[in-house]
Amino acid sequence: MTFKYNNPSHSKKVVSAVLAGMMALSAGGAAMAAESTETGQGQTAAITNTAAPTGLFSDIKVGYWAEKHVYKLAYQGILLGNNGLFRPGDAVTQQEAVTMAIRFMNQEGQLNTDTAAALPTNMEVGNYFKPYVARALQLGLIDKTEESTVDVSKTPWGQKPASREWITKLLIRSLDKDAEAKAQNNQSTGFADNADISESGKGYVNLAVSLDLAKGVEGNKFNPTGSVTRAQLATFFSRGESLTDTKYPNTSTGYVTGLKDGQITLVVDGKAVNFAVNSSTPYFTKDSETRASSTDVKLYTKVMVVGSAGGASYVEVVDATPQVESVEGTFARSLSGNKIGIFVGENYETYSYDEATAFIDQNGNAIKLSDITADSVIEVQRETFSADKKTVAIRVKSGIVNKSDNGVVAEVSTSGKTIKLVNAAGATEQFAYNDNLLITYQNRILSVADLKAGSAVKYTVKDSVLQTIVLTQGVEQSVRGTLVEIGGNQSTLTFKREGGSLEAKLLTEKPEVIINGIQDATLNDLITDATNGDQVELTLNADDQVTRIQVIGRQMEPMNGVTVVSYNSKTKVLTVLDNNKKPFVFTLDEKTKLDYNTTKPTLAGLESLLNDGRKLDLTYVGTRALSVKVIYKYEGTISNIDTSGKKISLLSGNQTITVPYSTVPTVEMYNKSGASLGDLKIGDKVTITLGANQDVVQKIALNTVAQFEVVALEANSRIRVKSDLLTSQFYVDQAVLTGESGQTITPSQLTAGNLINVTFEGVTPKAVQVVKRTLAEVTAVDASSVTLKQFNGQTETVPVSGSVKVVKSGSTLTSLTSLTVGDRVEMTKDTDNSTRFRVLTVMSKQFWSYDGVGNQILVKRETTADTNYRFALGSSVFVHQGDNTLSVQSLRDNDNIVLYLLNNVILEIQKQ
Repeated sequence: MTFKYNNPSHSKKVVSAVLAGMMALSAGGAAMAAESTETGQGQTAAITNTAAPTGLFSDIKVGYWAEKHVYKLAYQGILLGNNGLFRPGDAVTQQEAVTMAIRFMNQEGQLNTDTAAALPTNMEVGNYFKPYVARALQLGLIDKTEESTVDVSKTPWGQKPASREWITKLLIRSLDKDAEAKAQNNQSTGFADNADISESGKGYVNLAVSLDLAKGVEGNKFNPTGSVTRAQLATFFSRGESLTDTKYPNTSTGYVTGLKDGQITLVVDGKAVNFAVNSSTPYFTKDSETRASSTDVKLYTKVMVVGSAGGASYVEVVDATPQVESVEGTFARSLSGNKIGIFVGENYETYSYDEATAFIDQNGNAIKLSDITADSVIEVQRETFSADKKTVAIRVKSGIVNKSDNGVVAEVSTSGKTIKLVNAAGATEQFAYNDNLLITYQNRILSVADLKAGSAVKYTVKDSVLQTIVLTQGVEQSVRGTLVEIGGNQSTLTFKREGGSLEAKLLTEKPEVIINGIQDATLNDLITDATNGDQVELTLNADDQVTRIQVIGRQMEPMNGVTVVSYNSKTKVLTVLDNNKKPFVFTLDEKTKLDYNTTKPTLAGLESLLNDGRKLDLTYVGTRALSVKVIYKYEGTISNIDTSGKKISLLSGNQTITVPYSTVPTVEMYNKSGASLGDLKIGDKVTITLGANQDVVQKIALNTVAQFEVVALEANSRIRVKSDLLTSQFYVDQAVLTGESGQTITPSQLTAGNLINVTFEGVTPKAVQVVKRTLAEVTAVDASSVTLKQFNGQTETVPVSGSVKVVKSGSTLTSLTSLTVGDRVEMTKDTDNSTRFRVLTVMSKQFWSYDGVGNQILVKRETTADTNYRFALGSSVFVHQGDNTLSVQSLRDNDNIVLYLLNNVILEIQKQ
C-alpha cells in the first residue's frame, strides 16, 4: 500500500539518528518506505494498494549502501514505496515498525479487522495500521502491559518514533527468540549506559549483540532511547531472514543448473524452475553490499531469486561454492542405457548421464561422447544437492590427439611449452610442443619467438604434441645487423645482417625510430656506414617491410675540447686541433647533429660560430662529423672558488677546468631566489654557462635533485607538483622523461599521484624520473631485508643494501630495525638513490560519512573542539576488513575504522 507521510519533524531528526547509528547493522541497511497519511486528527487513511515499484526508487541510486536490502525487501513485498520514493533516512514510527515486522513474518494473511477494533485505548494508530498492531499483540511482538505505561499525551502511540531499545525487542521477538532474550535479562549488557536500559530490555540487547545484529555507539554506549532510521531497521529484517525459516511466496532458493542469455534455471525442492533475467536485473552476493555481475552466478551454486511469473526481480548468490563432486578415472567404453564405464584405480565403475550432461574436452570445448577415445583420463562431475546425484559434466583431462587442421595462434607460452590455437571450427585447443617442433614460412625456418597471436597457420599434432606449424600469412619478426644506408627518398633501408649478408628492405611510411637519449628520433638521427654504422634491430611486418628501427649499439668516437682552425662553408670541411695540437679534418652534412646555445640549431647558425679559436665537442665516424657542439657550458663538480683571482675550477670527468669571470656571475638555484657565489661550496655539482667568446663565466647553475608528487598535468607540458604540502609548477618539455623502469615517456604519460625525481639545472628541469612507489604492510623485518604485504595481497621480501632511511614519527632513522611488524609504509627511492620507508600515521576513529564530491571522509569528533575530523582520500585508497576489499561507500555510520595517512592523506582504511 502507498501512503503519504507529512510529519516534517521526523525528517529533521534523521541527522542525529544517523550519527547515533542504531545498531551498526554491519554495513548498513535498507530503508522502510512511508506507510501512512497523517490527517489533522492524527488518523490514518489508506490511499492505494500498490506494490513497490518495479523500477529503482528515485532516492536509492545504484551503489547506495542499502540498495541490496531495499530491493530484496521491496520485491518480497515487505517494503512498500511512496510515489517512487523510499526516504531511507526518515525516523521509523512504532506503527511502521510493527507493520514491517508482520510482513517480515509473512503474517499479513492472518490480519483480522474485527480484532483491530479492540486495541487498547492508549494505543492510537492510523486506520491502516490497526490490523497489524492487533496481530502483533496476538503474536506477542509487543507487550500490552509495557505499552500501557507509555506517555501518549503529546504524540499518539503509533506516531511515536521507535526507540533503539523498543526496536530491539520487536526484532528479537519477530525472530521467535523472546525466551532466549528473557533468559539473559539478569546479565549486564556491558555498555557504559547499562543503567539507562530497562531491566526488561537488557536480555534483548544482549541477544542482539551476540547475534551480531546490534552494536554500541560512541563511548561504548547503547543509547536505548535514540531513534532508528528506516534504512537501519530494514537492513535488520533483510539480514534477519537468515535466522528464520519464514517462506515468502515470490522467493525461491535453489541450485543453478542452467545459465543462458536471458534465463537462470534453479532446482528448487527437486523441481527445475526458469527465471527470465535482463540487463536491469540486480545481482548481489551474500557477503557484499555492492552490486555484483551476472557473471558472478555460476553453475551448481546456491542462489536466491525474488520474482514472479518466471521473472527474476532480484538475484543473490547465497553460497558461491559449486555443489559438485568429482571422480577421476580411465575411460573404458560407453554402455547402453545412457551409461559409461570407467576404471577408478583398479575398480570398474559405471555412471549414468542424460541429455543435460555436458561433454567437454581438455580445452573446454563441447564434444560428443563418441569423441572420447578409450584410455583417455576423464573426470566425472556430479551434483551433490539432490539424492539422484546427477552427472552434470564429463570432462576429458588427457587424451591422445592426432590431427591436422587450420587455425589461428591465440597464445604462446614458452615457459610451459604450450601453444593455444583456435581451430577452423572456432574451438580453442592447447597442445604441448618440444624442441623438434618445425615452424616455417615460405620455406624459411622460424623460431617459436616468431609466432604471434593472430597468425594464421596450418598445424599437425601427433600423440597430442605439435609436430609442424606452417604460417599461411606473413608474421612480424625481428632481425639484427649493421645499418649501411637509408635510401634517398627514405623508402628503403640497406643493412648487413649479423651473418654477414647485405640485404635491402622497404620502409613503411613512418617507421618508428628508437635511439636511447634522443626523444622523437627520426631516420635522420641514424648513423649509416658500411663499417661503423648503427647496430640496429629491425622489426618487419607481415609484408616484410620495416616498421621499427631500434639502435642497440653505436661505434662513434668522441673528441672533446677541440679548437677550430678553419671551416669552409662551401665544402662543409672543418679543421680542428685536439688537446695535443694534432690536426683533424671532418666533413659536416645534413645529418650532423648540431648543438649551440639555442633551442633550434641550424647549420647556417652554427657556421657563423665556427671561427678560428672556437672550442668544440664533437663525435665522428671516420672523417664524418656525427655531432658538433659549441662549448657554451661546462658541467662538473666545484673544486675551487677563487674570489680574489676571479676564477672557478671544476672537476669535469678526468680533467680540471678553470674559467675566469670578469663580473660576478649570476647564480641559479632551485627554490632559492637571489642566490650568490657565497651559496656555493666545494663539491657542488654545477653547470657553468660561458659568455659569447667562451672565455668567462656568465652563469652558474647548481645541479640539484628534488622529489615531488604530481598534482596535475596542465597545458603546454607544464606540471603542477607538491612537496611537503607546498605546491609549485614548472615546464618539462625540454627535460628527458623516464618511467619507473627507465623507459622513455612523454609529458602526457605523467599522471596525478606519480612520485617523481626532478633533476634541475638551476631552475630548469633537465630530467624527470618516475619513482616506483610501493604501499604495503610490514610483515617481517631484519637488518638486511623487509617482507611486505602489498594492498593487492601479494607478499614479497625486499633485500635492502646500501643506505636506508626510515621516516617515522617526524624522525629520519638509518636502520631497518626501526620498522615494526604491522607498520604501513610507503617504500620509494630517495633523490640520493637510498631506499626510503615512510611510515604512515595511524589513527583509530569512528566513521561518520563519505563526501564523494570532495573525495574525503568525515569521522566522529572526539570533543566539540576537535577540528581534525575531515580527511582527504588518496587516489587509490585501500579499504578493507581483514583480507576482504571494500569500497568507501560500504562504510557505515559508527563503524570503527583505523586510518593510515601520509601527509594527512588517507592511503588505507581498515574496518574493525
